[in-house]
Amino acid sequence: MNLKLKDKRIVVTGGSKGIGRAICQGFLEEGAVIEFCARNVEQVAQTQRDLSGVGSIRGTAVDVTDAAALAAWVQEAAGRMGGIDCVVSNASALSIGAADENWQTGFDVDLMGTQHLITAAAPHLKQAASRSGDASVLMISSTAAIETTSVNAYGAVKAAMLHLNKGMARQYAPAGIRFNSVSPGTIYFEGGVWSNVEQSMPEMYQQALGRNPMGRMGTPKEVANAVVYLSSPLSSFTTGANLVIDGALTQRVNY
Repeated sequence: MNLKLKDKRIVVTGGSKGIGRAICQGFLEEGAVIEFCARNVEQVAQTQRDLSGVGSIRGTAVDVTDAAALAAWVQEAAGRMGGIDCVVSNASALSIGAADENWQTGFDVDLMGTQHLITAAAPHLKQAASRSGDASVLMISSTAAIETTSVNAYGAVKAAMLHLNKGMARQYAPAGIRFNSVSPGTIYFEGGVWSNVEQSMPEMYQQALGRNPMGRMGTPKEVANAVVYLSSPLSSFTTGANLVIDGALTQRVNY
């Protein structure tokens, strides 16, 4: 399927590993041009080297909690690419817990990092939408946002992102900018959360595995496939949606 993403200009935060890296690769495979950021200089450089053979990609070390640095990077990326057609907010603190630092870190990275990213990119997205009729923002939330068993800053912050997503979708619809979110469940990749749990807490890992009717965890590629589609012009009437990708892990009914 041709997703009509060839030469589209994409900005991705948290793009150096896991889901973010798979998202970058997915867009590259569709012929898009990528600017991504992450905090770790070495990981950024390695990802750029690894994916440069797939397509046009440039990585920059940026801390999304630094609003000025984030805005400067967005402007520089737009200048290098000649604009921005799509933004993916993937950077996350993964701050699980209920201590004050969990709340503050999650708020600063996940929520305000997304808000500042959108603010910086909005003028470029408006220009892209006025030219082609479609521009988009995709937020990575989590199934932790839609189910809970105890107080958890991570889930609460991710739930706030879903509220932000819906509000932005309604606000920017007249301008032709779409906002959607994807909420992954248990996603496994080497060096990721569940890989670490498998090594350090094997019983907890097996319990998590057993809760999924599919009997396995998802892959970053399976999340990235959905992100790329929702961000594409083929999804032009989809906005304000939250797509859960969890292999039927959650028990709530979406309606």
